[in-house]
Amino acid sequence: MLDFTSALYLGFEHASWSLPGWDRLTLGKPAALEEIPGSQQVQRELAALTGCERVVLGSSTLHLFCDLFAMLARRNVTIWMDDATYPIARWGADRAVATGVPVRRFAHHDAGALRRELSNVPADRPVIVTDGYCPVRGTHAPLRDYARCAAARNGLLVVDDTQALGVFGRRAESMGAYGTGGGGSIQYFDLHHCHSELHHDDLCDSGIVVVSSLAKAFGAPVAMLGGSHAFVERFHESSATLVHCSPPSASAIAAAQRALQMNWQFGDGLRRRLVERVVRFRRGLAVLLAAESLFPVQSLKLPGHIDAPALYRRLIDRGIRSVLHRNSRDGRPRISFVLTARHELREIDWAVKSLVDLMSRMRSRECIGSLG
Repeated sequence: MLDFTSALYLGFEHASWSLPGWDRLTLGKPAALEEIPGSQQVQRELAALTGCERVVLGSSTLHLFCDLFAMLARRNVTIWMDDATYPIARWGADRAVATGVPVRRFAHHDAGALRRELSNVPADRPVIVTDGYCPVRGTHAPLRDYARCAAARNGLLVVDDTQALGVFGRRAESMGAYGTGGGGSIQYFDLHHCHSELHHDDLCDSGIVVVSSLAKAFGAPVAMLGGSHAFVERFHESSATLVHCSPPSASAIAAAQRALQMNWQFGDGLRRRLVERVVRFRRGLAVLLAAESLFPVQSLKLPGHIDAPALYRRLIDRGIRSVLHRNSRDGRPRISFVLTARHELREIDWAVKSLVDLMSRMRSRECIGSLG
């Protein structure tokens, strides 16, 4: 069965034999008391990779978002949520909502709409929340514009960068669509160099906080929160999950160490290989794709006469597993293919050929049925 459902974009899988051993899988104590060996090294390397001054690790982005919004709820803030923000960040924001912090939503990736909305509300400091990249719609968030909106009112920009981390990096002519390094959206938009242009106070020193999982491109079940030294220190001091929840396990830390080492050694080569596969897929299906994007998640835009669940089942019969899900805009069934650097070109070609053939057959049956 050809699998086009895995978000391990770079193909990092971390088999048990590939990781160093560990004396204890967990320490039996929270990270507030003692971190798993290797954690500090991973934090330093992630800070350097993403352009953050400091990084702290968590077991998941949900743990980190819950702590982050609980901390921000103690401030005089209003949370502004991009309308298509991934649910994990929204669930974390519920902690602030429960204490009475107002949450407002604005149009997806629309900085103009955000500015207009901000001009119509009282002067609470904004906490603007967005995904760095939206794979379903194939677009980057306008992070520079969002950062300026936040800074103009001494606020904070919070970026869920899970999709972009490991895929996008510093833009360079020679490196193509993804850039170099894999440091994510802050590096892609060079935002660490624009911090000095923005005015901040004790709320947000750096102006931008990044929360990302390493479980996609890097294949490690651990998450990070990054920002300025001062902000991350306050987060560390106020975090409830660092006190009451288990930290990432030794195996997760070992996988993160290995992923970062592999990314440093040959990550750019894997990103070039990945984009080659995406281009190959798109070349055969251009008119059937929902977005103009080279991101490895490719969603189909099917003609009205094609039933998505039926096509999905026929793909399974051909030995091809794709993702059947609902369109976030209208709730209709949609099929997406998730490509990784491990896919062979012949596998891409077989998927494309099968899609074209099946859709042609379904169209023919539809035509025959209408004549009958």
